Amino acid sequence: MSHVVLAGGVGAARYLTGAIEAFDPATVTGVVNVADDVVLHGLHVSPDLDTCTYTLAGAIDPERGWGLVDETWQAMAELGRYGGANWFSLGDRDLGTHLYRTARLHDGATLTEVTAEITAAWGLACRLLPVTDDRIETRVGLTDDREIGFQEYFVGMQHSVEVTGVRFTGAQQARLSPTAIEAITGAEALVIAPSNPIVSIGPLLAVPGLQELIEARREHNVAVSPIIGGAALKGPADRMLRELGEESSVVGVARRYRDLAATLVIDEVDRELASAVEDAGMRPIVMPTIMKQPGVAAALAQACHDAATGV
Repeated sequence: MSHVVLAGGVGAARYLTGAIEAFDPATVTGVVNVADDVVLHGLHVSPDLDTCTYTLAGAIDPERGWGLVDETWQAMAELGRYGGANWFSLGDRDLGTHLYRTARLHDGATLTEVTAEITAAWGLACRLLPVTDDRIETRVGLTDDREIGFQEYFVGMQHSVEVTGVRFTGAQQARLSPTAIEAITGAEALVIAPSNPIVSIGPLLAVPGLQELIEARREHNVAVSPIIGGAALKGPADRMLRELGEESSVVGVARRYRDLAATLVIDEVDRELASAVEDAGMRPIVMPTIMKQPGVAAALAQACHDAATGV
Protein backbone atom coordinates (compact mmCIF):
# COMPACT_ATOMS: atom_id res chain seq x y z
CA MET A 1 0.00 0.00 0.00
CA SER A 2 1.19 3.52 -0.77
CA HIS A 3 -0.55 6.74 0.29
CA VAL A 4 0.96 9.87 -1.30
CA VAL A 5 -0.04 13.40 -0.37
CA LEU A 6 0.57 16.64 -2.27
CA ALA A 7 1.35 18.89 0.67
CA GLY A 8 1.94 22.43 1.79
CA GLY A 9 1.34 24.20 5.09
CA VAL A 10 -0.68 23.49 8.21
CA GLY A 11 -3.65 21.71 6.60
CA ALA A 12 -1.36 19.23 4.88
CA ALA A 13 0.62 18.65 8.06
CA ARG A 14 -2.55 17.83 9.97
CA TYR A 15 -3.75 15.53 7.20
CA LEU A 16 -0.41 13.68 7.25
CA THR A 17 -0.75 13.09 11.01
CA GLY A 18 -4.03 11.34 10.25
CA ALA A 19 -2.46 9.30 7.48
CA ILE A 20 0.31 7.96 9.71
CA GLU A 21 -2.34 7.13 12.32
CA ALA A 22 -4.55 5.31 9.81
CA PHE A 23 -1.80 3.48 7.93
CA ASP A 24 1.69 2.10 8.40
CA PRO A 25 3.79 5.32 8.44
CA ALA A 26 6.34 3.69 6.13
CA THR A 27 3.67 3.66 3.40
CA VAL A 28 2.92 7.40 3.69
CA THR A 29 4.74 10.00 1.60
CA GLY A 30 4.30 13.75 1.43
CA VAL A 31 5.42 15.54 -1.74
CA VAL A 32 5.95 19.02 -0.37
CA ASN A 33 5.92 22.58 -1.72
CA VAL A 34 9.29 24.36 -1.63
CA ALA A 35 8.35 27.62 -3.38
CA ASP A 36 7.87 29.20 0.08
CA ASP A 37 11.55 28.56 0.85
CA VAL A 38 13.54 31.67 1.62
CA VAL A 39 17.12 32.59 2.51
CA LEU A 40 17.23 34.65 5.70
CA HIS A 41 20.43 35.74 7.46
CA GLY A 42 22.27 33.44 5.08
CA LEU A 43 20.18 30.44 6.15
CA HIS A 44 17.99 28.28 3.89
CA VAL A 45 14.54 28.11 5.52
CA SER A 46 11.96 25.58 4.25
CA PRO A 47 8.70 26.52 6.02
CA ASP A 48 6.40 23.83 4.59
CA LEU A 49 8.91 20.99 5.00
CA ASP A 50 9.59 22.09 8.57
CA THR A 51 5.92 22.52 9.48
CA CYS A 52 5.22 18.99 8.26
CA THR A 53 8.28 17.60 10.05
CA TYR A 54 7.59 19.27 13.38
CA THR A 55 3.87 18.41 13.25
CA LEU A 56 4.48 14.73 12.50
CA ALA A 57 7.10 14.61 15.26
CA GLY A 58 4.61 16.05 17.76
CA ALA A 59 6.88 19.04 18.32
CA ILE A 60 4.93 21.81 16.58
CA ASP A 61 3.79 24.84 18.56
CA PRO A 62 0.03 24.15 18.77
CA GLU A 63 -0.97 27.80 19.17
CA ARG A 64 0.98 29.25 16.25
CA GLY A 65 0.80 26.18 14.02
CA TRP A 66 4.47 26.68 13.04
CA GLY A 67 7.80 26.51 14.80
CA LEU A 68 8.67 24.38 17.78
CA VAL A 69 6.83 24.11 21.08
CA ASP A 70 8.49 25.67 24.14
CA GLU A 71 10.66 27.78 21.85
CA THR A 72 12.86 30.68 23.01
CA TRP A 73 13.70 33.77 20.98
CA GLN A 74 17.01 35.10 22.26
CA ALA A 75 18.72 35.08 18.86
CA MET A 76 15.94 37.21 17.36
CA ALA A 77 16.14 39.60 20.32
CA GLU A 78 19.86 40.06 19.77
CA LEU A 79 19.30 40.55 16.04
CA GLY A 80 16.82 43.30 16.87
CA ARG A 81 19.36 44.93 19.18
CA TYR A 82 21.66 45.40 16.20
CA GLY A 83 18.89 46.69 13.97
CA GLY A 84 18.76 43.53 11.90
CA ALA A 85 15.65 42.34 10.06
CA ASN A 86 13.66 40.22 12.51
CA TRP A 87 10.22 40.37 10.92
CA PHE A 88 10.44 36.63 10.17
CA SER A 89 10.88 35.04 13.58
CA LEU A 90 13.20 32.05 13.86
CA GLY A 91 13.26 30.42 17.28
CA ASP A 92 16.51 29.38 18.92
CA ARG A 93 15.82 25.65 18.50
CA ASP A 94 14.43 26.11 15.01
CA LEU A 95 17.65 27.86 14.01
CA GLY A 96 19.46 24.55 14.50
CA THR A 97 17.41 23.02 11.69
CA HIS A 98 18.23 25.87 9.31
CA LEU A 99 21.91 25.88 10.23
CA TYR A 100 22.12 22.16 9.50
CA ARG A 101 20.18 22.40 6.22
CA THR A 102 22.26 25.33 4.97
CA ALA A 103 25.58 23.66 5.78
CA ARG A 104 24.59 20.40 4.10
CA LEU A 105 23.35 22.19 0.97
CA HIS A 106 26.62 24.15 0.89
CA ASP A 107 28.47 20.82 1.04
CA GLY A 108 26.63 19.66 -2.08
CA ALA A 109 23.79 17.57 -0.65
CA THR A 110 20.39 17.86 -2.34
CA LEU A 111 17.37 19.19 -0.51
CA THR A 112 15.85 15.70 -0.78
CA GLU A 113 18.88 14.18 0.96
CA VAL A 114 18.93 16.83 3.68
CA THR A 115 15.19 16.48 4.30
CA ALA A 116 15.60 12.72 4.74
CA GLU A 117 18.35 13.33 7.29
CA ILE A 118 16.25 15.85 9.22
CA THR A 119 13.13 13.66 9.29
CA ALA A 120 15.22 10.66 10.39
CA ALA A 121 16.67 12.73 13.23
CA TRP A 122 13.11 13.46 14.37
CA GLY A 123 12.27 9.74 14.23
CA LEU A 124 9.76 9.92 11.39
CA ALA A 125 9.01 6.67 9.58
CA CYS A 126 7.06 8.37 6.77
CA ARG A 127 8.78 10.22 3.93
CA LEU A 128 8.71 13.93 3.13
CA LEU A 129 9.97 14.72 -0.36
CA PRO A 130 10.61 18.19 -1.79
CA VAL A 131 8.84 18.35 -5.15
CA THR A 132 12.14 19.53 -6.66
CA ASP A 133 15.73 20.03 -5.55
CA ASP A 134 15.90 23.17 -7.69
CA ARG A 135 15.15 26.67 -6.47
CA ILE A 136 11.68 28.00 -7.22
CA GLU A 137 10.03 31.01 -5.62
CA THR A 138 6.46 32.23 -5.24
CA ARG A 139 6.13 35.90 -6.20
CA VAL A 140 3.00 37.88 -5.39
CA GLY A 141 1.71 40.86 -7.38
CA LEU A 142 0.06 43.74 -5.50
CA THR A 143 -2.36 46.49 -6.52
CA ASP A 144 0.41 49.12 -6.47
CA ASP A 145 2.20 47.22 -9.28
CA ARG A 146 4.87 45.85 -6.95
CA GLU A 147 5.84 42.20 -6.90
CA ILE A 148 7.13 40.78 -3.65
CA GLY A 149 8.29 37.43 -2.29
CA PHE A 150 5.70 35.19 -0.70
CA GLN A 151 7.15 35.45 2.82
CA GLU A 152 7.10 39.24 2.69
CA TYR A 153 3.41 39.02 1.75
CA PHE A 154 2.48 36.21 4.13
CA VAL A 155 4.57 37.07 7.19
CA GLY A 156 5.82 40.62 6.70
CA MET A 157 2.42 42.01 5.61
CA GLN A 158 0.37 39.35 7.42
CA HIS A 159 -1.35 38.64 4.04
CA SER A 160 -3.46 41.76 4.63
CA VAL A 161 -3.08 43.29 1.14
CA GLU A 162 -4.93 42.49 -2.07
CA VAL A 163 -3.23 40.20 -4.56
CA THR A 164 -3.38 40.78 -8.32
CA GLY A 165 -1.32 37.81 -9.47
CA VAL A 166 0.92 34.95 -8.43
CA ARG A 167 3.81 33.42 -10.34
CA PHE A 168 6.48 30.82 -9.59
CA THR A 169 9.89 31.95 -10.74
CA GLY A 170 12.27 29.18 -11.73
CA ALA A 171 9.50 26.59 -11.94
CA GLN A 172 9.73 26.06 -15.68
CA GLN A 173 13.46 25.34 -15.38
CA ALA A 174 13.05 23.08 -12.35
CA ARG A 175 13.30 19.30 -12.56
CA LEU A 176 10.79 17.13 -10.82
CA SER A 177 12.48 15.12 -8.08
CA PRO A 178 13.09 11.51 -9.21
CA THR A 179 11.92 10.25 -5.82
CA ALA A 180 8.74 12.32 -6.14
CA ILE A 181 8.10 10.84 -9.60
CA GLU A 182 8.58 7.33 -8.21
CA ALA A 183 6.27 7.99 -5.28
CA ILE A 184 3.48 9.44 -7.42
CA THR A 185 3.59 6.84 -10.17
CA GLY A 186 3.65 4.03 -7.61
CA ALA A 187 0.94 5.42 -5.34
CA GLU A 188 -2.10 3.33 -4.63
CA ALA A 189 -3.86 6.52 -3.55
CA LEU A 190 -2.86 10.12 -4.20
CA VAL A 191 -4.43 12.90 -2.13
CA ILE A 192 -4.33 16.65 -2.69
CA ALA A 193 -4.22 17.91 0.88
CA PRO A 194 -6.45 20.74 2.16
CA SER A 195 -3.76 23.29 1.38
CA ASN A 196 -3.99 26.69 -0.30
CA PRO A 197 -4.76 25.77 -3.94
CA ILE A 198 -2.91 28.80 -5.30
CA VAL A 199 0.32 29.09 -3.31
CA SER A 200 0.74 25.61 -1.78
CA ILE A 201 -0.54 23.24 -4.48
CA GLY A 202 -0.02 25.66 -7.38
CA PRO A 203 3.80 25.62 -7.14
CA LEU A 204 3.85 21.82 -7.17
CA LEU A 205 1.83 21.75 -10.39
CA ALA A 206 4.08 24.40 -11.94
CA VAL A 207 7.06 22.03 -11.98
CA PRO A 208 7.11 20.54 -15.50
CA GLY A 209 5.75 17.01 -15.67
CA LEU A 210 3.89 16.85 -12.37
CA GLN A 211 0.46 17.91 -13.58
CA GLU A 212 0.62 15.41 -16.43
CA LEU A 213 1.56 12.60 -14.00
CA ILE A 214 -1.37 13.45 -11.77
CA GLU A 215 -3.91 13.86 -14.57
CA ALA A 216 -2.88 10.47 -16.00
CA ARG A 217 -4.06 8.74 -12.82
CA ARG A 218 -7.06 10.98 -12.10
CA GLU A 219 -9.46 8.18 -11.07
CA HIS A 220 -7.16 7.21 -8.21
CA ASN A 221 -6.74 10.76 -6.91
CA VAL A 222 -8.77 12.52 -4.22
CA ALA A 223 -8.70 16.18 -3.17
CA VAL A 224 -9.77 17.57 0.19
CA SER A 225 -11.29 21.04 0.04
CA PRO A 226 -9.42 23.68 2.07
CA ILE A 227 -12.50 25.91 1.81
CA ILE A 228 -15.25 25.24 4.34
CA GLY A 229 -18.42 27.32 4.31
CA GLY A 230 -16.81 29.70 1.84
CA ALA A 231 -13.79 30.42 4.04
CA ALA A 232 -10.34 29.07 4.81
CA LEU A 233 -9.74 27.83 8.33
CA LYS A 234 -6.29 29.42 8.36
CA GLY A 235 -4.44 31.70 5.95
CA PRO A 236 -5.55 33.70 2.91
CA ALA A 237 -6.75 30.99 0.52
CA ASP A 238 -10.34 32.26 0.43
CA ARG A 239 -9.34 35.89 -0.19
CA MET A 240 -6.72 34.94 -2.78
CA LEU A 241 -9.27 32.90 -4.74
CA ARG A 242 -11.69 35.84 -4.80
CA GLU A 243 -8.99 38.40 -5.59
CA LEU A 244 -7.83 36.31 -8.54
CA GLY A 245 -11.32 35.93 -9.95
CA GLU A 246 -12.24 32.47 -8.67
CA GLU A 247 -15.09 31.35 -6.44
CA SER A 248 -14.24 30.82 -2.78
CA SER A 249 -16.37 27.74 -2.25
CA VAL A 250 -16.15 23.98 -2.61
CA VAL A 251 -17.55 24.47 -6.12
CA GLY A 252 -14.67 26.80 -6.95
CA VAL A 253 -12.25 24.21 -5.61
CA ALA A 254 -13.92 21.52 -7.74
CA ARG A 255 -13.51 23.65 -10.86
CA ARG A 256 -9.81 24.07 -10.08
CA TYR A 257 -9.15 20.39 -9.32
CA ARG A 258 -11.53 18.49 -11.63
CA ASP A 259 -8.82 17.57 -14.14
CA LEU A 260 -6.53 16.34 -11.35
CA ALA A 261 -8.80 14.20 -9.19
CA ALA A 262 -12.07 12.33 -9.57
CA THR A 263 -13.24 12.91 -5.99
CA LEU A 264 -13.52 15.96 -3.74
CA VAL A 265 -14.05 15.61 0.00
CA ILE A 266 -16.11 18.48 1.39
CA ASP A 267 -17.14 19.29 4.95
CA GLU A 268 -20.62 18.67 6.31
CA VAL A 269 -21.12 22.43 6.40
CA ASP A 270 -21.18 22.35 2.59
CA ARG A 271 -23.50 19.37 2.23
CA GLU A 272 -26.03 21.41 0.22
CA LEU A 273 -23.34 22.10 -2.40
CA ALA A 274 -22.60 18.42 -3.07
CA SER A 275 -24.72 18.34 -6.22
CA ALA A 276 -23.03 21.51 -7.50
CA VAL A 277 -19.63 19.88 -6.93
CA GLU A 278 -20.82 16.93 -8.99
CA ASP A 279 -22.05 19.27 -11.73
CA ALA A 280 -18.58 20.89 -11.70
CA GLY A 281 -17.05 17.52 -12.56
CA MET A 282 -16.03 15.84 -9.29
CA ARG A 283 -17.60 13.11 -7.19
CA PRO A 284 -18.34 14.59 -3.73
CA ILE A 285 -17.81 12.90 -0.39
CA VAL A 286 -19.36 14.71 2.57
CA MET A 287 -17.76 14.19 5.98
CA PRO A 288 -16.06 16.10 8.83
CA THR A 289 -12.85 17.71 7.58
CA ILE A 290 -11.90 20.09 10.42
CA MET A 291 -8.98 18.20 11.93
CA LYS A 292 -8.99 19.62 15.46
CA GLN A 293 -10.69 16.76 17.29
CA PRO A 294 -9.02 13.35 17.84
CA GLY A 295 -9.69 10.83 15.11
CA VAL A 296 -10.96 13.25 12.44
CA ALA A 297 -7.70 13.35 10.47
CA ALA A 298 -7.31 9.56 10.53
CA ALA A 299 -10.92 9.04 9.43
CA LEU A 300 -10.40 11.57 6.65
CA ALA A 301 -7.24 9.82 5.44
CA GLN A 302 -9.01 6.44 5.47
CA ALA A 303 -11.97 7.81 3.50
CA CYS A 304 -9.64 9.36 0.93
CA HIS A 305 -7.72 6.12 0.52
CA ASP A 306 -10.93 4.11 0.16
CA ALA A 307 -12.25 6.51 -2.48
CA ALA A 308 -9.00 6.41 -4.43
CA THR A 309 -8.83 2.64 -4.41
CA GLY A 310 -12.51 1.99 -5.02
CA VAL A 311 -13.16 0.28 -1.69
